[in-house]
Amino acid sequence: MVHSVRRAGQWRECVVPLFPRYLFLQLDEGREALSPVRSSLGVAGIVRFGATYAIVSDGIISELRLREDPETGLHRLVKRPVLARGAAVHVTTGPFAGLEGVFEREAGCDRVVVLLNLLGQDAQVRVPANFVLPGYAA
Repeated sequence: MVHSVRRAGQWRECVVPLFPRYLFLQLDEGREALSPVRSSLGVAGIVRFGATYAIVSDGIISELRLREDPETGLHRLVKRPVLARGAAVHVTTGPFAGLEGVFEREAGCDRVVVLLNLLGQDAQVRVPANFVLPGYAA
């Protein structure tokens, strides 16, 4: 997963595991043995609730695969709406919450540049992408 962190006053992207040390497998319980998995190098244990093994639905696995970058295999946790330059946006969070503006461009993995009218002047403002929704609020 690509994650933005702030270090020395700068936003930087770093790669962190989405599910560290987890392996998802499809097992035909009762017909296939789990012992080879348990004895594999790096396996610390199997997630379970009491005696019942945790089951992840096919739908969740499909969603994870849809969010995977086909070239790198990395995932983004939040699917952002795709915005075109000039699209109307509404800032929902942060110091500019409640303001309407115009989408300018993406600025890295998790930030966008929005044109806002502040004190009668148009200003380009860089905000986290999850602070912005498409369209004006009704």
